[in-house]
Amino acid sequence: MKFSVGYQLPDEHEEPLVDLVSDYREHVAEVYFAWAGMPSGRANLTERRGYVDWTGQRRLEADLAALRQMGVRLNLLLNANCYGGLAVSQYLKNQVASLLDHLGDLTGGVDAVTTASPAVAAMVKEHSPQVEVRASVNMRIGTVDGMAYVAHLFDGYCVQREHNRDLAHLARLRQWADREGKRLTLLANSGCLPHCSGQTFHDNLVAHEREVDETLNVPGWSPTVCRGFLRDRSHWPVLLRSTWIRPEDVARYEGRVDQMKLATRMHSRPRLVLDAYARGRHVGNLLDLLEPGFAGALAPMVIDNTRFPDDWFERTSTCGRRCETCDYCERVLEDVLVNVESPPARGAARR
Repeated sequence: MKFSVGYQLPDEHEEPLVDLVSDYREHVAEVYFAWAGMPSGRANLTERRGYVDWTGQRRLEADLAALRQMGVRLNLLLNANCYGGLAVSQYLKNQVASLLDHLGDLTGGVDAVTTASPAVAAMVKEHSPQVEVRASVNMRIGTVDGMAYVAHLFDGYCVQREHNRDLAHLARLRQWADREGKRLTLLANSGCLPHCSGQTFHDNLVAHEREVDETLNVPGWSPTVCRGFLRDRSHWPVLLRSTWIRPEDVARYEGRVDQMKLATRMHSRPRLVLDAYARGRHVGNLLDLLEPGFAGALAPMVIDNTRFPDDWFERTSTCGRRCETCDYCERVLEDVLVNVESPPARGAARR
């Protein structure tokens, strides 16, 4: 399995992503990146509350050129959930075209563009028909019908996260994709709650982060559903019902998807993530691999990745997700939860 890794600008004490990709070159198919000053599915690359990293643009461009020299595919993110009044504008079309032209001069051109906007997809198709246009995971496309509706706009799809553990369903998507000449990708290490009721709201909020940060907002209220939900320990089993794929199970997806995407754009330890998925093994807190990880919400408890039962994947990939009538994840959680301040004896019963 090859991986798509998210680009982040390192601080002075952080490792450059180019070095990380170089060390794991045989496992990395592409690097996906946002452009400075443009909204995307995460925080602005070079600006925080008006403070601009003026070297950021130069460092980004140098890194992209270095990655291109390694033979790594480049995937431009134009995946903001909202572009406001510019969403279908000539202004946005010109902006997209000029950026693609600039990247062409800089690196010879990008290989793919990921977007959550059908309008942007059409703009890229018209301007750069040779570029793969990929539907963002935030579009939540997870059915044959959903793919077919926009097949004229997209060459590939990052499949809706909630289908990650349904191999039979992925096989159906693969069959259609092969027939239509489309590529499939999965996001392997999302920590977001499955079927999150607040996803659309939160994605729109992130798209307008620059405005939100400079507004006097309601004090003491969090816009994220997950943080408040997980304050109640009885809700913790949802973390096991989520959409992440353990590194140990990646090989099961061979032939079902073309590659896996790793969320590392905002992750504090991207090397840890890439190393675990490249090796197919992680010893430690499973939450350390995820974005978001929620390790702080459970502390001092951790989810020990080595304690999962042998039947974990078989059970959770064939259960039909009828969680309201099943207690399997609740029982497994009791086995994998470890208090790092007073670790229990090894050898807990496997269920």
